[in-house]
Amino acid sequence: MRCVIARFPFDLSKSGVLASMKGVKPEPITGESVIIGRRHYPAKQVGHVITGQDRRDFTAGEVIRAMTRLGFTCRALPAASPARVLTPLQEASAQLGTPAPM
Repeated sequence: MRCVIARFPFDLSKSGVLASMKGVKPEPITGESVIIGRRHYPAKQVGHVITGQDRRDFTAGEVIRAMTRLGFTCRALPAASPARVLTPLQEASAQLGTPAPM
């Protein structure tokens, strides 16, 4: 399948991506990821391995779009839950180690 990544056309196939990623150790995931086989790879790592381009030359979105079209499962990084905001009274109570009134 013809995919454009960083303004360059690539003829990619699912079997070709599987072969390229075979033996590649996944890096820690900090953003979008692609599931290839039983492993989760960062989208930028997959793009770098299959295209040979520098990771700064393409976006994770371009890789996710191409991998989705090839039939791979792609995941976004779950949004961080907002930190609970404490009132000044609750914060002071927490620092003292006593339960704060609600």
